[in-house]
Amino acid sequence: MRVVIAILVALLLFLQYRLWVGEGSLAEVNNLKQEISDLRQELVGLRERNRALQAEVEDLRSGQTAIEERARSELGMIKEGETFYQVIAPSDEKGDE
Repeated sequence: MRVVIAILVALLLFLQYRLWVGEGSLAEVNNLKQEISDLRQELVGLRERNRALQAEVEDLRSGQTAIEERARSELGMIKEGETFYQVIAPSDEKGDE
């Protein structure tokens, strides 16, 4: 009878160890659930970014307005007949005091 009780206690301790510490433990399951949640949030953000990029691609394919806007903002281009003014802010020459 003592042998059976000792085996059952050892089995109980082993199962408790696996439940709290070992592979597949509650802590590991909670960590994996949190990681899944974080990845889902990241996926939502990436899908939104992809939608925005796709809309931009469609806009660039269909109209000249988007192309002109991009040329002005990113390349600094101007239309023929326009005058370009560059304003340079005065630099602070006090030194490193």
